[in-house]
Amino acid sequence: MGNWAHSDLPAALSRAQQKIEQWRERHRPRARIPEELWREFVGLACVWGINRTARALRLDYYALKKRATAAAESGEPVAQFVEVLPGGMPAPGPACTIDLEDASGVKMRIHLQGGDPPDIVALARLFRESGA
Repeated sequence: MGNWAHSDLPAALSRAQQKIEQWRERHRPRARIPEELWREFVGLACVWGINRTARALRLDYYALKKRATAAAESGEPVAQFVEVLPGGMPAPGPACTIDLEDASGVKMRIHLQGGDPPDIVALARLFRESGA
């Protein structure tokens, strides 16, 4: 599995990577990962994709896929957050791009440049609900 540097990962995956590495340091090899961590990782897989999440966290792809599929089939909500960084948009001119991807691989890209930013959280919610 690839070893991703923290700078190559979204903030949520980077934090999860640190969390699982700390857990691994405190437990023997091949110990069972707690359900609480698995739920978090399933939520990340629904946002960032199973392969990317499994590689970043050094998890078994098929174990993560099985749990993500079971969560999706049970109807339980898995991704319960949208990360919006504080600060908003600075003066006109700067730009940013926001990429969203749902569990089925449907993608949406939002490109913002200057002006008043739209309600990004509402857009993300609409995107998430439209895939259901």
